[in-house]
Amino acid sequence: MHLSVLMPVYNECATLEEILQRVQAVPLEKEIIVVDNCSTDGSRELMTQWIDSGKAGQAGSQASVKIIFQDQNHGKGSSVRRALEEASGDWVIIQDADLEYDPQDFLKLLEEANKRQLDAVFGTRLLPGTDARKGMPKSTFYFGRLGLAWLFKVLFHTTISDVATCYKLMRRSVAKQLQLESNGFDLDFEIAAKLAKESNAGKWKLGEVPVSYKPRTELEGKKIHAVRDGWRAVRALLKYRIS
Repeated sequence: MHLSVLMPVYNECATLEEILQRVQAVPLEKEIIVVDNCSTDGSRELMTQWIDSGKAGQAGSQASVKIIFQDQNHGKGSSVRRALEEASGDWVIIQDADLEYDPQDFLKLLEEANKRQLDAVFGTRLLPGTDARKGMPKSTFYFGRLGLAWLFKVLFHTTISDVATCYKLMRRSVAKQLQLESNGFDLDFEIAAKLAKESNAGKWKLGEVPVSYKPRTELEGKKIHAVRDGWRAVRALLKYRIS
Protein backbone atom coordinates (compact mmCIF):
# COMPACT_ATOMS: atom_id res chain seq x y z
CA MET A 1 0.00 0.00 0.00
CA HIS A 2 1.59 3.27 -1.12
CA LEU A 3 -0.33 6.05 0.68
CA SER A 4 -2.64 6.17 3.69
CA VAL A 5 -4.93 9.22 3.69
CA LEU A 6 -6.01 10.06 7.25
CA MET A 7 -9.31 11.97 7.15
CA PRO A 8 -10.76 13.34 10.41
CA VAL A 9 -14.41 14.38 10.08
CA TYR A 10 -16.63 16.55 12.22
CA ASN A 11 -19.85 18.02 10.77
CA GLU A 12 -18.69 18.18 7.14
CA CYS A 13 -21.83 16.87 5.44
CA ALA A 14 -21.75 19.64 2.82
CA THR A 15 -18.30 18.71 1.46
CA LEU A 16 -17.65 15.16 2.63
CA GLU A 17 -18.81 13.26 -0.43
CA GLU A 18 -16.98 15.54 -2.85
CA ILE A 19 -13.68 15.37 -0.99
CA LEU A 20 -13.90 11.60 -0.81
CA GLN A 21 -14.44 11.51 -4.57
CA ARG A 22 -11.52 13.86 -5.14
CA VAL A 23 -9.22 11.70 -3.04
CA GLN A 24 -10.43 8.60 -4.86
CA ALA A 25 -9.63 10.22 -8.19
CA VAL A 26 -5.92 10.69 -7.42
CA PRO A 27 -4.07 8.06 -9.52
CA LEU A 28 -2.21 6.40 -6.65
CA GLU A 29 -2.43 3.13 -4.78
CA LYS A 30 -3.93 4.29 -1.50
CA GLU A 31 -6.27 3.71 1.38
CA ILE A 32 -8.59 6.30 2.92
CA ILE A 33 -9.17 6.04 6.66
CA VAL A 34 -12.09 8.21 7.74
CA VAL A 35 -12.58 8.84 11.47
CA ASP A 36 -15.80 10.60 12.41
CA ASN A 37 -15.66 12.62 15.62
CA CYS A 38 -19.34 12.30 16.62
CA SER A 39 -20.80 14.45 13.84
CA THR A 40 -24.36 15.64 14.35
CA ASP A 41 -25.11 17.14 10.92
CA GLY A 42 -25.73 13.93 8.96
CA SER A 43 -22.08 13.22 8.12
CA ARG A 44 -22.21 9.81 9.81
CA GLU A 45 -25.27 8.75 7.87
CA LEU A 46 -23.75 10.03 4.64
CA MET A 47 -20.58 8.02 5.19
CA THR A 48 -22.54 4.84 5.81
CA GLN A 49 -24.64 5.42 2.70
CA TRP A 50 -21.56 6.21 0.65
CA ILE A 51 -19.99 2.88 1.53
CA ASP A 52 -23.22 0.88 1.22
CA SER A 53 -23.90 2.31 -2.25
CA GLY A 54 -20.60 0.98 -3.58
CA LYS A 55 -19.08 4.39 -4.22
CA ALA A 56 -16.07 3.39 -2.15
CA GLY A 57 -15.17 0.99 -4.91
CA GLN A 58 -14.89 3.65 -7.59
CA ALA A 59 -11.54 4.47 -9.18
CA GLY A 60 -10.75 0.79 -9.67
CA SER A 61 -8.53 -1.00 -7.17
CA GLN A 62 -6.39 2.05 -6.37
CA ALA A 63 -8.20 2.88 -3.14
CA SER A 64 -9.97 1.33 -0.22
CA VAL A 65 -12.05 3.16 2.38
CA LYS A 66 -12.34 2.37 6.06
CA ILE A 67 -14.72 4.32 8.31
CA ILE A 68 -14.34 4.53 12.08
CA PHE A 69 -16.88 6.19 14.37
CA GLN A 70 -15.51 7.71 17.55
CA ASP A 71 -17.67 7.14 20.64
CA GLN A 72 -16.98 10.65 21.98
CA ASN A 73 -15.95 13.99 20.53
CA HIS A 74 -12.27 13.85 21.42
CA GLY A 75 -11.04 16.43 18.87
CA LYS A 76 -9.32 16.43 15.48
CA GLY A 77 -5.99 15.27 16.84
CA SER A 78 -7.57 12.24 18.45
CA SER A 79 -9.21 11.29 15.15
CA VAL A 80 -5.91 11.60 13.28
CA ARG A 81 -4.11 9.48 15.86
CA ARG A 82 -6.84 6.85 15.62
CA ALA A 83 -6.55 6.79 11.84
CA LEU A 84 -2.77 6.46 12.08
CA GLU A 85 -3.21 3.32 14.18
CA GLU A 86 -5.03 1.74 11.23
CA ALA A 87 -2.68 2.98 8.50
CA SER A 88 -0.72 0.45 6.44
CA GLY A 89 0.75 2.65 3.69
CA ASP A 90 4.40 3.47 3.17
CA TRP A 91 3.40 7.13 3.45
CA VAL A 92 0.69 8.96 5.41
CA ILE A 93 -0.96 12.34 4.96
CA ILE A 94 -3.79 14.16 6.71
CA GLN A 95 -6.70 15.30 4.53
CA ASP A 96 -9.32 17.57 6.04
CA ALA A 97 -12.88 16.79 4.99
CA ASP A 98 -13.43 20.21 3.40
CA LEU A 99 -12.33 21.51 0.00
CA GLU A 100 -9.53 23.90 1.00
CA TYR A 101 -6.77 21.61 -0.27
CA ASP A 102 -6.49 19.75 -3.58
CA PRO A 103 -5.70 16.02 -3.20
CA GLN A 104 -4.02 16.03 -6.61
CA ASP A 105 -1.12 17.69 -4.78
CA PHE A 106 -0.41 14.30 -3.19
CA LEU A 107 1.45 13.51 -6.42
CA LYS A 108 3.64 16.61 -6.11
CA LEU A 109 4.49 15.87 -2.48
CA LEU A 110 5.38 12.26 -3.16
CA GLU A 111 7.47 13.20 -6.18
CA GLU A 112 9.51 15.61 -4.06
CA ALA A 113 9.92 13.04 -1.30
CA ASN A 114 11.15 10.37 -3.69
CA LYS A 115 13.37 12.69 -5.74
CA ARG A 116 15.23 14.03 -2.69
CA GLN A 117 14.91 10.96 -0.47
CA LEU A 118 13.02 12.92 2.17
CA ASP A 119 11.27 11.61 5.27
CA ALA A 120 8.59 14.32 5.37
CA VAL A 121 7.35 17.00 2.98
CA PHE A 122 5.26 20.03 3.95
CA GLY A 123 2.77 21.42 1.44
CA THR A 124 3.33 25.15 1.81
CA ARG A 125 0.75 27.85 1.09
CA LEU A 126 2.98 30.74 2.13
CA LEU A 127 5.91 30.95 -0.28
CA PRO A 128 6.03 34.51 -1.68
CA GLY A 129 4.73 34.78 -5.21
CA THR A 130 2.75 31.53 -5.22
CA ASP A 131 -0.90 31.47 -6.27
CA ALA A 132 -1.95 30.09 -2.87
CA ARG A 133 -0.42 32.99 -0.97
CA LYS A 134 -1.59 35.64 -3.41
CA GLY A 135 -5.12 34.25 -3.28
CA MET A 136 -5.48 34.37 0.50
CA PRO A 137 -7.66 37.14 1.93
CA LYS A 138 -5.59 39.40 4.17
CA SER A 139 -7.54 38.32 7.24
CA THR A 140 -6.70 37.44 10.83
CA PHE A 141 -6.11 33.88 9.64
CA TYR A 142 -3.58 35.05 7.05
CA PHE A 143 -1.51 37.12 9.45
CA GLY A 144 -1.82 34.41 12.08
CA ARG A 145 -0.31 31.88 9.67
CA LEU A 146 2.58 34.22 8.93
CA GLY A 147 3.15 34.84 12.63
CA LEU A 148 3.17 31.15 13.49
CA ALA A 149 5.51 30.45 10.56
CA TRP A 150 7.93 33.11 11.87
CA LEU A 151 7.78 31.71 15.40
CA PHE A 152 8.37 28.18 14.11
CA LYS A 153 11.46 29.29 12.18
CA VAL A 154 12.86 31.12 15.20
CA LEU A 155 12.23 28.31 17.68
CA PHE A 156 13.32 25.40 15.50
CA HIS A 157 15.90 26.99 13.18
CA THR A 158 14.16 25.70 10.07
CA THR A 159 13.45 27.03 6.60
CA ILE A 160 9.99 25.43 6.47
CA SER A 161 7.62 28.28 5.58
CA ASP A 162 4.18 26.96 6.58
CA VAL A 163 3.96 25.24 9.94
CA ALA A 164 0.13 25.36 9.99
CA THR A 165 -0.43 23.51 6.71
CA CYS A 166 -2.65 20.44 6.83
CA TYR A 167 -0.55 18.69 4.18
CA LYS A 168 2.40 17.12 5.96
CA LEU A 169 3.39 13.98 4.07
CA MET A 170 5.41 11.56 6.21
CA ARG A 171 6.79 8.10 5.98
CA ARG A 172 4.52 5.95 8.12
CA SER A 173 7.52 4.73 10.10
CA VAL A 174 8.38 8.36 10.89
CA ALA A 175 4.81 9.25 11.90
CA LYS A 176 4.72 6.28 14.27
CA GLN A 177 7.96 7.36 15.95
CA LEU A 178 6.55 10.82 16.72
CA GLN A 179 4.41 9.32 19.53
CA LEU A 180 1.71 11.91 18.99
CA GLU A 181 -0.40 12.91 21.97
CA SER A 182 -2.44 16.00 21.06
CA ASN A 183 -6.22 15.73 20.77
CA GLY A 184 -7.08 19.05 19.15
CA PHE A 185 -5.91 21.28 16.31
CA ASP A 186 -2.57 21.59 18.10
CA LEU A 187 -1.65 18.19 16.64
CA ASP A 188 -0.47 19.97 13.45
CA PHE A 189 2.06 21.91 15.51
CA GLU A 190 3.14 18.91 17.54
CA ILE A 191 3.89 17.07 14.28
CA ALA A 192 5.87 20.00 12.86
CA ALA A 193 7.81 20.61 16.08
CA LYS A 194 8.84 16.98 16.51
CA LEU A 195 9.82 16.63 12.85
CA ALA A 196 11.92 19.80 13.03
CA LYS A 197 13.72 18.75 16.22
CA GLU A 198 14.67 15.38 14.77
CA SER A 199 15.68 17.00 11.50
CA ASN A 200 17.98 19.38 13.35
CA ALA A 201 19.51 16.38 15.08
CA GLY A 202 20.25 14.84 11.68
CA LYS A 203 17.75 12.00 12.01
CA TRP A 204 15.25 12.92 9.28
CA LYS A 205 15.26 15.03 6.12
CA LEU A 206 12.46 17.53 5.56
CA GLY A 207 11.36 19.48 2.50
CA GLU A 208 8.44 21.50 1.20
CA VAL A 209 6.61 22.20 -2.07
CA PRO A 210 3.89 24.76 -2.89
CA VAL A 211 0.32 23.43 -2.89
CA SER A 212 -3.08 24.78 -3.91
CA TYR A 213 -5.30 26.38 -1.30
CA LYS A 214 -8.83 27.79 -1.36
CA PRO A 215 -9.64 29.05 2.16
CA ARG A 216 -13.14 28.96 3.54
CA THR A 217 -14.63 31.20 6.21
CA GLU A 218 -16.15 30.34 9.59
CA LEU A 219 -19.57 30.95 8.04
CA GLU A 220 -18.72 28.31 5.44
CA GLY A 221 -17.86 25.80 8.15
CA LYS A 222 -14.25 26.51 9.14
CA LYS A 223 -13.70 24.96 12.57
CA ILE A 224 -10.56 26.84 13.60
CA HIS A 225 -10.97 30.07 15.57
CA ALA A 226 -8.18 32.46 14.61
CA VAL A 227 -7.39 33.88 18.06
CA ARG A 228 -8.24 30.99 20.39
CA ASP A 229 -6.59 28.27 18.30
CA GLY A 230 -3.74 30.59 17.39
CA TRP A 231 -2.75 30.86 21.06
CA ARG A 232 -3.06 27.09 21.41
CA ALA A 233 -0.68 26.71 18.48
CA VAL A 234 1.82 29.06 20.13
CA ARG A 235 1.64 27.08 23.36
CA ALA A 236 2.15 23.83 21.47
CA LEU A 237 5.25 25.12 19.68
CA LEU A 238 6.73 26.38 22.94
CA LYS A 239 5.86 23.15 24.74
CA TYR A 240 7.52 20.89 22.18
CA ARG A 241 10.53 23.18 21.83
CA ILE A 242 11.44 22.85 25.50
CA SER A 243 10.17 19.33 26.19
